[in-house]
Amino acid sequence: MEESLEIAIVGGGIAGISLALGLHTRNINVKVYERGKSLREIGAGIGFTSNAERAMLALDPRIYHAFKKVAAQNASDWYYWVDASDYSGDGMNGNGLSEDLIHKMDLGPRGFEGCHRAAFLDEIVKLLPVERVVFDKGLVDIVDGENSGKLVLKFSDGTVERADAVIGCDGIRSRVRQLILGEDNPASYPSYTHKYAFRGLVPMEKAKEIFSYKKAFSRHIHIGYDAHAVTFPVAGGTLLNVVAFVTDTNPWPFKEKLTAPGTKSEAVAAFSKFHPTFRAIIHLLPEELSKWAVFDMKDHPAPTYSRGCIAVCGDAAHASSPYHGAGAGFAIEDALVLAELFENAAGKKRGDRARMVRAVLESYSEVRLERTQWLVEGSRFMGEMYEWQHGRDRERCRDEIEWRSRRIWDFDVGKMVVDAVGVFEGKLDQLNGVH
Repeated sequence: MEESLEIAIVGGGIAGISLALGLHTRNINVKVYERGKSLREIGAGIGFTSNAERAMLALDPRIYHAFKKVAAQNASDWYYWVDASDYSGDGMNGNGLSEDLIHKMDLGPRGFEGCHRAAFLDEIVKLLPVERVVFDKGLVDIVDGENSGKLVLKFSDGTVERADAVIGCDGIRSRVRQLILGEDNPASYPSYTHKYAFRGLVPMEKAKEIFSYKKAFSRHIHIGYDAHAVTFPVAGGTLLNVVAFVTDTNPWPFKEKLTAPGTKSEAVAAFSKFHPTFRAIIHLLPEELSKWAVFDMKDHPAPTYSRGCIAVCGDAAHASSPYHGAGAGFAIEDALVLAELFENAAGKKRGDRARMVRAVLESYSEVRLERTQWLVEGSRFMGEMYEWQHGRDRERCRDEIEWRSRRIWDFDVGKMVVDAVGVFEGKLDQLNGVH
Protein backbone atom coordinates (compact mmCIF):
# COMPACT_ATOMS: atom_id res chain seq x y z
CA MET A 1 0.00 0.00 0.00
CA GLU A 2 1.47 3.32 -1.08
CA GLU A 3 0.78 5.31 2.08
CA SER A 4 1.19 4.07 5.62
CA LEU A 5 -1.88 2.67 7.29
CA GLU A 6 -3.07 4.72 10.24
CA ILE A 7 -4.61 2.69 13.05
CA ALA A 8 -6.47 4.26 15.97
CA ILE A 9 -6.81 2.27 19.19
CA VAL A 10 -9.49 3.36 21.64
CA GLY A 11 -8.46 2.48 25.19
CA GLY A 12 -5.07 2.38 26.86
CA GLY A 13 -5.31 -0.68 29.08
CA ILE A 14 -3.27 -3.86 28.74
CA ALA A 15 -5.07 -4.90 25.53
CA GLY A 16 -4.71 -1.51 23.87
CA ILE A 17 -1.06 -0.94 24.75
CA SER A 18 -0.11 -4.52 23.81
CA LEU A 19 -1.79 -4.15 20.41
CA ALA A 20 -0.12 -0.77 19.90
CA LEU A 21 3.29 -2.29 20.61
CA GLY A 22 2.63 -5.15 18.20
CA LEU A 23 1.69 -2.70 15.45
CA HIS A 24 4.48 -0.24 16.21
CA THR A 25 7.16 -2.92 16.11
CA ARG A 26 5.82 -3.91 12.67
CA ASN A 27 6.17 -0.31 11.48
CA ILE A 28 2.42 0.31 11.40
CA ASN A 29 1.42 3.89 12.24
CA VAL A 30 -0.67 3.63 15.43
CA LYS A 31 -2.05 5.98 18.04
CA VAL A 32 -3.86 5.17 21.30
CA TYR A 33 -6.70 7.38 22.51
CA GLU A 34 -7.32 7.03 26.24
CA ARG A 35 -10.26 8.73 27.95
CA GLY A 36 -8.48 9.05 31.29
CA LYS A 37 -5.84 11.56 32.27
CA SER A 38 -3.34 8.73 32.67
CA LEU A 39 -3.08 5.01 32.01
CA ARG A 40 -4.41 2.86 34.81
CA GLU A 41 -5.65 -0.67 35.36
CA ILE A 42 -8.45 -1.56 37.76
CA GLY A 43 -8.18 -4.63 39.94
CA ALA A 44 -5.21 -6.16 41.64
CA GLY A 45 -3.58 -9.34 40.35
CA ILE A 46 -3.44 -10.77 36.85
CA GLY A 47 -1.96 -13.99 35.50
CA PHE A 48 -0.97 -15.26 32.07
CA THR A 49 -1.03 -18.89 30.99
CA SER A 50 1.41 -20.50 28.57
CA ASN A 51 -0.64 -19.72 25.45
CA ALA A 52 -0.61 -16.04 26.38
CA GLU A 53 3.14 -16.05 26.97
CA ARG A 54 3.69 -17.57 23.51
CA ALA A 55 1.43 -14.90 22.03
CA MET A 56 3.43 -12.18 23.83
CA LEU A 57 6.67 -13.50 22.36
CA ALA A 58 5.18 -13.48 18.86
CA LEU A 59 3.51 -10.08 19.27
CA ASP A 60 6.55 -8.29 20.71
CA PRO A 61 9.07 -10.18 22.88
CA ARG A 62 9.51 -7.06 25.00
CA ILE A 63 5.96 -7.56 26.32
CA TYR A 64 6.90 -11.03 27.55
CA HIS A 65 10.07 -9.77 29.23
CA ALA A 66 8.16 -6.90 30.83
CA PHE A 67 5.70 -9.39 32.30
CA LYS A 68 8.43 -11.64 33.64
CA LYS A 69 10.13 -8.62 35.17
CA VAL A 70 7.14 -7.88 37.40
CA ALA A 71 5.78 -11.43 37.82
CA ALA A 72 6.02 -13.22 41.15
CA GLN A 73 7.61 -16.62 40.73
CA ASN A 74 5.54 -19.49 42.09
CA ALA A 75 7.17 -21.79 44.63
CA SER A 76 5.88 -24.72 42.63
CA ASP A 77 5.23 -25.36 38.94
CA TRP A 78 1.93 -26.99 39.92
CA TYR A 79 -1.53 -25.44 39.98
CA TYR A 80 -3.76 -26.72 42.80
CA TRP A 81 -7.53 -27.02 43.20
CA VAL A 82 -8.61 -27.80 46.76
CA ASP A 83 -11.93 -28.54 48.43
CA ALA A 84 -12.36 -25.87 51.06
CA SER A 85 -15.87 -27.02 52.04
CA ASP A 86 -16.27 -27.28 55.81
CA TYR A 87 -19.76 -28.71 55.66
CA SER A 88 -19.61 -30.20 59.17
CA GLY A 89 -19.19 -26.76 60.71
CA ASP A 90 -16.60 -28.03 63.19
CA GLY A 91 -13.48 -27.22 61.24
CA MET A 92 -13.02 -30.80 60.08
CA ASN A 93 -12.58 -31.45 56.36
CA GLY A 94 -10.80 -34.62 55.31
CA ASN A 95 -7.90 -34.94 57.73
CA GLY A 96 -8.89 -31.68 59.40
CA LEU A 97 -5.44 -30.17 58.86
CA SER A 98 -5.70 -28.79 55.35
CA GLU A 99 -8.05 -28.38 52.43
CA ASP A 100 -8.41 -31.61 50.46
CA LEU A 101 -6.65 -31.76 47.09
CA ILE A 102 -9.04 -32.21 44.17
CA HIS A 103 -6.65 -31.82 41.27
CA LYS A 104 -3.28 -30.42 40.30
CA MET A 105 -1.73 -29.62 36.94
CA ASP A 106 1.86 -29.07 35.88
CA LEU A 107 2.28 -25.50 34.61
CA GLY A 108 5.78 -26.02 33.25
CA PRO A 109 8.79 -23.93 34.27
CA ARG A 110 7.60 -20.57 35.60
CA GLY A 111 4.13 -21.16 34.21
CA PHE A 112 0.96 -19.17 35.03
CA GLU A 113 2.70 -16.54 37.11
CA GLY A 114 0.91 -13.50 38.45
CA CYS A 115 1.66 -9.83 38.83
CA HIS A 116 -0.06 -6.60 39.77
CA ARG A 117 -2.04 -5.24 36.81
CA ALA A 118 -0.78 -1.70 37.23
CA ALA A 119 2.84 -2.85 37.47
CA PHE A 120 2.56 -4.74 34.18
CA LEU A 121 0.87 -1.83 32.41
CA ASP A 122 3.54 0.55 33.72
CA GLU A 123 6.25 -1.68 32.25
CA ILE A 124 4.77 -2.12 28.79
CA VAL A 125 3.78 1.53 28.30
CA LYS A 126 7.45 2.46 28.73
CA LEU A 127 8.11 0.56 25.50
CA LEU A 128 5.76 2.74 23.45
CA PRO A 129 6.91 6.21 22.27
CA VAL A 130 5.11 8.85 24.33
CA GLU A 131 3.66 10.54 21.26
CA ARG A 132 1.73 7.36 20.45
CA VAL A 133 -0.69 7.87 23.40
CA VAL A 134 -3.16 10.77 23.75
CA PHE A 135 -5.11 11.33 26.97
CA ASP A 136 -8.47 12.90 27.83
CA LYS A 137 -10.06 11.45 24.71
CA GLY A 138 -13.49 10.05 25.49
CA LEU A 139 -14.91 8.58 22.28
CA VAL A 140 -18.39 9.74 21.29
CA ASP A 141 -18.81 8.58 17.70
CA ILE A 142 -17.09 7.23 14.60
CA VAL A 143 -18.24 8.36 11.16
CA ASP A 144 -17.03 8.01 7.60
CA GLY A 145 -14.93 10.86 6.27
CA GLU A 146 -16.74 12.39 3.33
CA ASN A 147 -13.93 12.40 0.76
CA SER A 148 -10.84 11.31 2.67
CA GLY A 149 -11.63 7.59 2.69
CA LYS A 150 -10.79 7.56 6.39
CA LEU A 151 -12.85 7.19 9.52
CA VAL A 152 -13.43 10.24 11.69
CA LEU A 153 -13.32 9.76 15.47
CA LYS A 154 -15.30 12.32 17.45
CA PHE A 155 -14.34 12.91 21.07
CA SER A 156 -16.16 14.43 24.02
CA ASP A 157 -13.82 17.45 24.08
CA GLY A 158 -15.01 18.44 20.59
CA THR A 159 -11.87 17.33 18.78
CA VAL A 160 -11.70 14.88 15.87
CA GLU A 161 -9.05 12.50 14.59
CA ARG A 162 -8.83 10.40 11.42
CA ALA A 163 -7.65 6.85 10.82
CA ASP A 164 -7.92 4.01 8.33
CA ALA A 165 -9.09 1.62 11.04
CA VAL A 166 -10.38 1.92 14.59
CA ILE A 167 -9.84 -0.88 17.11
CA GLY A 168 -11.81 -0.68 20.34
CA CYS A 169 -9.83 -1.88 23.33
CA ASP A 170 -12.12 0.06 25.63
CA GLY A 171 -13.13 -2.74 27.95
CA ILE A 172 -16.30 -4.45 29.03
CA ARG A 173 -18.46 -1.33 28.65
CA SER A 174 -17.05 -0.58 25.22
CA ARG A 175 -18.36 2.41 23.32
CA VAL A 176 -16.84 1.00 20.13
CA ARG A 177 -18.84 -2.22 20.53
CA GLN A 178 -22.01 -0.13 20.80
CA LEU A 179 -21.10 1.67 17.57
CA ILE A 180 -20.49 -1.63 15.77
CA LEU A 181 -23.60 -3.49 16.95
CA GLY A 182 -26.01 -0.64 17.70
CA GLU A 183 -26.98 1.04 20.95
CA ASP A 184 -30.29 -0.87 21.08
CA ASN A 185 -28.65 -4.26 20.61
CA PRO A 186 -28.44 -6.38 23.82
CA ALA A 187 -25.10 -7.72 22.55
CA SER A 188 -23.68 -4.22 23.02
CA TYR A 189 -23.87 -4.61 26.79
CA PRO A 190 -22.57 -7.10 29.37
CA SER A 191 -24.82 -8.99 31.80
CA TYR A 192 -24.49 -9.56 35.53
CA THR A 193 -23.52 -13.16 36.27
CA HIS A 194 -24.92 -13.00 39.83
CA LYS A 195 -21.49 -13.28 41.34
CA TYR A 196 -19.20 -10.65 42.78
CA ALA A 197 -15.72 -10.76 44.22
CA PHE A 198 -13.98 -9.35 47.24
CA ARG A 199 -10.44 -8.49 46.13
CA GLY A 200 -7.61 -7.83 48.48
CA LEU A 201 -3.89 -8.08 49.02
CA VAL A 202 -2.48 -9.77 52.13
CA PRO A 203 1.14 -9.22 53.27
CA MET A 204 2.98 -12.43 52.48
CA GLU A 205 4.64 -12.52 55.87
CA LYS A 206 1.21 -12.83 57.47
CA ALA A 207 -0.08 -15.28 54.88
CA LYS A 208 2.86 -17.62 55.52
CA GLU A 209 1.83 -17.85 59.16
CA ILE A 210 -1.38 -19.58 57.98
CA PHE A 211 -0.49 -21.27 54.70
CA SER A 212 2.66 -23.28 54.24
CA TYR A 213 5.41 -21.58 52.22
CA LYS A 214 4.59 -23.77 49.22
CA LYS A 215 0.89 -23.03 49.45
CA ALA A 216 1.35 -19.29 49.88
CA PHE A 217 3.66 -19.10 46.87
CA SER A 218 1.65 -21.34 44.55
CA ARG A 219 -1.56 -20.75 42.65
CA HIS A 220 -4.61 -22.27 44.37
CA ILE A 221 -8.35 -22.35 43.78
CA HIS A 222 -10.35 -22.96 46.96
CA ILE A 223 -13.71 -24.58 46.15
CA GLY A 224 -16.80 -24.44 48.34
CA TYR A 225 -20.57 -24.04 48.44
CA ASP A 226 -21.82 -20.87 46.70
CA ALA A 227 -18.40 -19.25 47.02
CA HIS A 228 -14.82 -19.90 45.97
CA ALA A 229 -11.50 -18.08 45.93
CA VAL A 230 -8.21 -17.80 44.06
CA THR A 231 -4.91 -17.09 45.79
CA PHE A 232 -1.50 -16.49 44.23
CA PRO A 233 1.60 -14.38 44.92
CA VAL A 234 2.11 -10.95 43.33
CA ALA A 235 4.43 -7.95 43.76
CA GLY A 236 7.57 -10.06 43.63
CA GLY A 237 6.19 -12.41 46.24
CA THR A 238 5.64 -9.74 48.89
CA LEU A 239 1.85 -9.96 48.68
CA LEU A 240 -0.75 -12.72 48.43
CA ASN A 241 -3.50 -11.79 45.98
CA VAL A 242 -6.90 -12.96 47.24
CA VAL A 243 -9.93 -12.93 44.94
CA ALA A 244 -12.95 -14.26 46.83
CA PHE A 245 -16.07 -14.89 44.73
CA VAL A 246 -19.59 -15.04 46.17
CA THR A 247 -22.89 -16.03 44.54
CA ASP A 248 -25.46 -13.25 44.67
CA THR A 249 -29.12 -13.96 43.89
CA ASN A 250 -30.00 -10.27 43.72
CA PRO A 251 -29.73 -7.98 40.69
CA TRP A 252 -26.69 -5.72 40.64
CA PRO A 253 -27.96 -2.45 42.19
CA PHE A 254 -25.92 0.01 40.11
CA LYS A 255 -26.34 0.88 36.46
CA GLU A 256 -23.20 2.91 35.90
CA LYS A 257 -20.60 1.24 38.10
CA LEU A 258 -19.27 -2.26 38.58
CA THR A 259 -18.07 -1.89 42.16
CA ALA A 260 -19.85 -1.37 45.46
CA PRO A 261 -18.66 -0.79 49.03
CA GLY A 262 -18.09 -3.91 51.10
CA THR A 263 -16.62 -4.91 54.44
CA LYS A 264 -14.45 -7.68 55.78
CA SER A 265 -17.34 -8.82 57.98
CA GLU A 266 -19.38 -9.52 54.83
CA ALA A 267 -16.55 -11.56 53.39
CA VAL A 268 -16.14 -13.45 56.66
CA ALA A 269 -19.86 -14.29 56.64
CA ALA A 270 -19.78 -15.43 52.99
CA PHE A 271 -16.94 -17.86 53.74
CA SER A 272 -18.15 -18.95 57.18
CA LYS A 273 -18.63 -22.56 56.03
CA PHE A 274 -15.16 -22.85 54.53
CA HIS A 275 -12.22 -24.67 56.02
CA PRO A 276 -10.71 -22.77 59.00
CA THR A 277 -7.37 -22.42 57.23
CA PHE A 278 -8.94 -20.41 54.45
CA ARG A 279 -11.19 -18.51 56.83
CA ALA A 280 -8.04 -17.31 58.58
CA ILE A 281 -6.82 -15.81 55.29
CA ILE A 282 -10.13 -13.97 54.87
CA HIS A 283 -9.64 -12.48 58.35
CA LEU A 284 -6.39 -10.89 57.10
CA LEU A 285 -8.19 -8.78 54.50
CA PRO A 286 -8.59 -5.04 55.17
CA GLU A 287 -11.68 -3.90 57.06
CA GLU A 288 -12.90 -1.82 54.11
CA LEU A 289 -13.33 -3.78 50.88
CA SER A 290 -14.99 -3.34 47.53
CA LYS A 291 -17.34 -5.77 45.85
CA TRP A 292 -16.40 -6.25 42.19
CA ALA A 293 -19.39 -7.35 40.13
CA VAL A 294 -18.69 -10.10 37.62
CA PHE A 295 -20.24 -9.21 34.27
CA ASP A 296 -19.66 -11.05 31.00
CA MET A 297 -20.96 -11.36 27.44
CA LYS A 298 -22.41 -14.89 27.67
CA ASP A 299 -26.10 -13.97 27.66
CA HIS A 300 -25.84 -11.85 24.50
CA PRO A 301 -22.64 -12.71 22.60
CA ALA A 302 -21.57 -10.47 19.75
CA PRO A 303 -22.30 -12.02 16.32
CA THR A 304 -19.19 -10.32 14.92
CA TYR A 305 -16.21 -8.37 16.21
CA SER A 306 -16.04 -6.02 13.23
CA ARG A 307 -18.10 -3.79 10.98
CA GLY A 308 -16.47 -2.09 8.05
CA CYS A 309 -13.17 -0.62 9.21
CA ILE A 310 -14.01 -0.81 12.93
CA ALA A 311 -13.35 -3.73 15.29
CA VAL A 312 -13.17 -4.61 18.97
CA CYS A 313 -10.47 -6.54 20.83
CA GLY A 314 -10.17 -8.17 24.26
CA ASP A 315 -12.90 -7.44 26.79
CA ALA A 316 -14.51 -5.01 24.37
CA ALA A 317 -15.23 -8.00 22.13
CA HIS A 318 -15.68 -10.97 24.45
CA ALA A 319 -15.57 -10.01 28.11
CA SER A 320 -15.38 -13.19 30.16
CA SER A 321 -15.76 -14.02 33.81
CA PRO A 322 -12.31 -14.67 35.33
CA TYR A 323 -12.60 -18.30 36.40
CA HIS A 324 -10.21 -19.67 33.76
CA GLY A 325 -7.75 -16.82 34.36
CA ALA A 326 -7.50 -16.41 30.60
CA GLY A 327 -9.31 -13.20 29.62
CA ALA A 328 -6.22 -10.99 29.40
CA GLY A 329 -4.32 -13.76 27.64
CA PHE A 330 -7.02 -14.03 25.00
CA ALA A 331 -6.70 -10.27 24.44
CA ILE A 332 -3.00 -10.86 23.69
CA GLU A 333 -4.00 -13.55 21.19
CA ASP A 334 -6.44 -11.06 19.57
CA ALA A 335 -3.69 -8.47 19.34
CA LEU A 336 -1.31 -10.93 17.69
CA VAL A 337 -3.83 -11.78 14.96
CA LEU A 338 -4.56 -8.10 14.30
CA ALA A 339 -0.88 -7.12 14.21
CA GLU A 340 0.07 -9.93 11.84
CA LEU A 341 -2.85 -9.23 9.51
CA PHE A 342 -2.16 -5.50 9.37
CA GLU A 343 1.51 -6.20 8.66
CA ASN A 344 0.45 -8.51 5.86
CA ALA A 345 -1.94 -5.87 4.48
CA ALA A 346 0.67 -3.11 4.67
CA GLY A 347 2.79 -4.96 2.15
CA LYS A 348 0.04 -5.34 -0.42
CA LYS A 349 -0.13 -3.24 -3.58
CA ARG A 350 -3.56 -4.32 -4.79
CA GLY A 351 -7.04 -3.13 -3.97
CA ASP A 352 -8.17 0.06 -2.29
CA ARG A 353 -7.30 0.82 1.30
CA ALA A 354 -10.77 0.56 2.85
CA ARG A 355 -11.50 -2.80 1.23
CA MET A 356 -8.13 -4.09 2.44
CA VAL A 357 -8.83 -2.97 6.01
CA ARG A 358 -12.29 -4.52 5.95
CA ALA A 359 -10.75 -7.81 4.80
CA VAL A 360 -8.26 -7.66 7.69
CA LEU A 361 -10.93 -7.07 10.31
CA GLU A 362 -13.39 -9.61 8.89
CA SER A 363 -10.61 -12.22 8.89
CA TYR A 364 -9.72 -11.39 12.47
CA SER A 365 -13.35 -11.72 13.57
CA GLU A 366 -13.86 -15.03 11.80
CA VAL A 367 -10.71 -16.58 13.24
CA ARG A 368 -11.24 -15.40 16.81
CA LEU A 369 -15.01 -15.71 17.27
CA GLU A 370 -15.38 -19.40 18.15
CA ARG A 371 -12.47 -19.73 20.59
CA THR A 372 -13.19 -16.52 22.47
CA GLN A 373 -16.91 -17.18 22.87
CA TRP A 374 -16.16 -20.72 24.01
CA LEU A 375 -14.08 -19.13 26.79
CA VAL A 376 -16.94 -16.83 27.83
CA GLU A 377 -19.37 -19.74 28.08
CA GLY A 378 -16.88 -22.13 29.67
CA SER A 379 -15.66 -19.68 32.26
CA ARG A 380 -19.22 -18.98 33.41
CA PHE A 381 -19.72 -22.76 33.78
CA MET A 382 -16.52 -23.24 35.77
CA GLY A 383 -17.52 -20.47 38.15
CA GLU A 384 -20.58 -22.55 38.94
CA MET A 385 -18.57 -25.77 39.15
CA TYR A 386 -16.17 -24.17 41.65
CA GLU A 387 -19.14 -23.45 43.91
CA TRP A 388 -20.64 -26.96 43.67
CA GLN A 389 -23.65 -25.60 41.78
CA HIS A 390 -23.62 -28.66 39.50
CA GLY A 391 -23.34 -31.03 42.45
CA ARG A 392 -20.40 -31.77 44.71
CA ASP A 393 -18.72 -34.17 42.28
CA ARG A 394 -14.96 -34.06 42.64
CA GLU A 395 -14.32 -36.46 39.76
CA ARG A 396 -16.39 -34.42 37.32
CA CYS A 397 -14.76 -31.24 38.58
CA ARG A 398 -11.33 -32.77 37.98
CA ASP A 399 -12.25 -33.82 34.43
CA GLU A 400 -13.69 -30.42 33.54
CA ILE A 401 -10.62 -28.63 34.87
CA GLU A 402 -8.25 -30.88 32.92
CA TRP A 403 -9.72 -30.75 29.41
CA ARG A 404 -10.74 -27.10 29.55
CA SER A 405 -7.36 -25.97 30.84
CA ARG A 406 -5.58 -27.97 28.15
CA ARG A 407 -7.70 -26.39 25.43
CA ILE A 408 -6.61 -22.97 26.67
CA TRP A 409 -2.97 -23.60 27.57
CA ASP A 410 -1.94 -25.88 24.69
CA PHE A 411 -3.35 -23.65 21.96
CA ASP A 412 -1.11 -23.25 18.91
CA VAL A 413 -0.84 -19.49 18.42
CA GLY A 414 1.40 -19.96 15.39
CA LYS A 415 -1.26 -22.00 13.60
CA MET A 416 -3.82 -19.36 14.58
CA VAL A 417 -1.80 -16.73 12.72
CA VAL A 418 -1.33 -18.97 9.69
CA ASP A 419 -5.08 -19.64 9.60
CA ALA A 420 -5.86 -15.93 9.87
CA VAL A 421 -3.51 -15.02 7.03
CA GLY A 422 -5.05 -17.79 4.93
CA VAL A 423 -8.55 -16.40 5.49
CA PHE A 424 -7.30 -12.90 4.65
CA GLU A 425 -5.60 -14.05 1.44
CA GLY A 426 -8.80 -15.82 0.42
CA LYS A 427 -10.77 -12.60 0.91
CA LEU A 428 -8.27 -10.66 -1.18
CA ASP A 429 -8.58 -13.22 -3.95
CA GLN A 430 -12.34 -12.76 -3.91
CA LEU A 431 -11.97 -8.99 -4.03
CA ASN A 432 -9.67 -9.27 -7.02
CA GLY A 433 -11.73 -11.86 -8.88
CA VAL A 434 -9.27 -14.71 -8.39
CA HIS A 435 -10.97 -18.11 -8.31
